[in-house]
Amino acid sequence: MPKGTHGWRDLVMPALLLGVQWAAWPDSNRALVAVSTALACGALIWRRVIPELALTGTLAAVLLGAGAGAVGAPLAALVALRALAVHRTAGSALAGAALATLVAAGSAAVLGESLRTVAGVTLVAAGGAAVAWAMGRSVRRRQADRSALLAFRGGTAAVPRFAALAERDRLAAHLHDVAAHRLTGIVVSAAAALHLGGAERAGEALGHAVRESRQVVAELDRLTGLGERGTPVTLADIDALAAQYQVGYRHPVDYRRTVDAAPGAATEAAYRVVREALTNAARYAGGAVVRVRVERSAGAGHAPGLTVTVTDEGGTVAASGLGTGHGLAGLGAAVIAAGGTLSAGPAGTGWAVRAHLPLDAVAAGRRWPVWRGPVALDWALVPLAIGLSLGASLLSSGGPDSFDGLRPAVLTVLLSGLHAVPLAWRARAPGRALAAVLLALVWWLGCDLAGWTQPPVSDIFLVYWWVELTLAYSAGAYLPGRRSRLAPLAVAAVGGLALASGSGIVGNRLAAWAVLTGMLALPSFAVWSLGRFVARRRERLRVAAAHRREQLEEEADAAVRDQRAQIAAGLRVSAHRHARAVVDAAEAGQLGSVLAHARAGLTALRELLTDLRGLPGGDTPPPTVAGIAALATRYGAGVHHRGRPRPLPVAVEVSAYRTAAMLMATGATLTVLCRDEGVEVSGPRPADPGVERQLRSMADATGGTLSTTDDGAVWVWLPGVFPSESG
Repeated sequence: MPKGTHGWRDLVMPALLLGVQWAAWPDSNRALVAVSTALACGALIWRRVIPELALTGTLAAVLLGAGAGAVGAPLAALVALRALAVHRTAGSALAGAALATLVAAGSAAVLGESLRTVAGVTLVAAGGAAVAWAMGRSVRRRQADRSALLAFRGGTAAVPRFAALAERDRLAAHLHDVAAHRLTGIVVSAAAALHLGGAERAGEALGHAVRESRQVVAELDRLTGLGERGTPVTLADIDALAAQYQVGYRHPVDYRRTVDAAPGAATEAAYRVVREALTNAARYAGGAVVRVRVERSAGAGHAPGLTVTVTDEGGTVAASGLGTGHGLAGLGAAVIAAGGTLSAGPAGTGWAVRAHLPLDAVAAGRRWPVWRGPVALDWALVPLAIGLSLGASLLSSGGPDSFDGLRPAVLTVLLSGLHAVPLAWRARAPGRALAAVLLALVWWLGCDLAGWTQPPVSDIFLVYWWVELTLAYSAGAYLPGRRSRLAPLAVAAVGGLALASGSGIVGNRLAAWAVLTGMLALPSFAVWSLGRFVARRRERLRVAAAHRREQLEEEADAAVRDQRAQIAAGLRVSAHRHARAVVDAAEAGQLGSVLAHARAGLTALRELLTDLRGLPGGDTPPPTVAGIAALATRYGAGVHHRGRPRPLPVAVEVSAYRTAAMLMATGATLTVLCRDEGVEVSGPRPADPGVERQLRSMADATGGTLSTTDDGAVWVWLPGVFPSESG
């Protein structure tokens, strides 16, 4: 159904509400009840299109029909509040729940009810509003999960292809950064030796060619043999790189490093910056002094980090046709991936390359509110239990009064809280939560036997037994089978004890306890069995999802191996052959052949890299966290992945991808931080307020949050799965 229109489903609930009110039609104030019911029914029609209007209208109907017997208006308000929680963010729905509670209290106050009655109405209304809020939030989350699952299933076919494309880009960068750089050095030194002449210079060029070409052959052998990747780079490797450049290229280097330690990603990126800048200086600034600095600094607009600066004053071009045309672009992507920034351009008569890289490890992460996430759905049961128990006690008339005196009032409030609060841990620690509830019931029984509280605990248990049943279900749903079997027995045994203490039991109370325990065991085991059914179903879904992930990983691995095999085949008949020819020519002392084969090898590499980067990039990337990198390439944006990736719920994967897509539309650089608790996506704040609203709504649907900073950044937090999501 198009957004902003009504359908037949919008009329079902008003019709049911009208039927309820008709069945309970009062003998007096009929006109007022009719107007109140009409207003509530009319407002409910808008609950899915404009839920704020629906809630406002139903609350107005509550005030209008207060004290007149309009039973449909309060029910309509709960339905409208649930709709608000489904279609709006958690904060908006929470404000609606607070407003509904205030209206209920205000209606009682307007009617001139006592303070005790107003308090009772407020508590009952708060409990009902909390449940309506939780039910709406649960529906909102399930809708987001279904939408994400459809998108995920539609995009998983692209996972192997984009894994192969990522491997293609990695190998292309590796070929450029290693083989092309070494062959460039051979060409520069051999061309200089042939141009300047001299046996000593020729001997140095041949020795350099032997060493470097053997390294090229070894690198290409590892690629063509599909072997392991290289070892991690260290800061000492940057020192060696600068020294090697000075010796191999016979160029003076002014090198200084003042940093003793740096994270692996920053060190790797710094190494690539220095290598690319030095190689370009050898190509286009022959004879010039190259100044290299690797320092700790805090530049304007940057956090403290690692700054790499490589400058030259200009010089002669060593030879034409040495560049691949992709060096700075690939270098920029590598620096961004490490969370840094890169600038390169003319500086006076020469050229300057500057990179700033973060030195911090994985950030500690921001602390995000959990009240709007899955845990809040369990916490919503707490005000329901407290509101029903205390509210009903305050509203009751006749019979024992729980608030007749300070001691029974304090004990009733305390025991009600102890009996209700463990519901918040029904999914995360169901065994302990059930033990705490049963212990509170035993304490309540003790206070009853001592004559400190009233009404009898047997009466209280009959009304609020749903708390124990809820936790019996949770034990079946979230505890291992053997450990959870005691839960329904414990509920039946303690419940039987509470009932057997009642004044209506005559004769042998032990026998009565046994009979009552057996009677309570039936519903207790029924809800526990339902929990076990849900747990087995959840496990089947988890296994199926894990199996599908394994299949995708196997398909992606196969695509990667095939991509590497294709590239290796191209290398064997081109660059690899020329690199071996360089080794043979250098060992034979044929400097001219060294230069010719090194040039031919560079040409072959350049053609291969051009072909690789010119291949089509595929269709839409898969909607996963891994697919964000391909998305960044498509948008011309940058992405910095941090933290250790781990399997995530489909809804989180898809939401992170969609968040990145919306933030990347302007070509911005994003940071994706993977943590044990979920995923955080951050970047520049969207200029369009509508985009920010969409981001906030999307994050909220998965239990996440969006926040902004004064410096124009936006942070989107998407929490991982809590147990309560599945039960």
